[in-house]
Amino acid sequence: MKDVPEGRAGRAITSFGRVAGSLLRPLLNRMRGVRGPQPRLELLERIMLAPRQSLSLVEAEGRRFLVATSMDGGPAFYPLDRRRPPAPGRASRVSW
Repeated sequence: MKDVPEGRAGRAITSFGRVAGSLLRPLLNRMRGVRGPQPRLELLERIMLAPRQSLSLVEAEGRRFLVATSMDGGPAFYPLDRRRPPAPGRASRVSW
């Protein structure tokens, strides 16, 4: 087995190998049909309503939410897949 050169050149070769491996690994896995873990949080779509207001469609662990943001206050989360109907007179808004 051939040794990696010592010093700066050896570190550069090792660094290049790591970077090349990290860039090529997903491509090779995709070609082999290997799938990694599915993301649990995904931004599906985002639109700007005004310069400092946006509306985003987010999926978290299979549930979908509309997330409204503005400079006037904190974000508001609106669940789209209701598991049970909200109580009469109550909004289904969730805010943190």
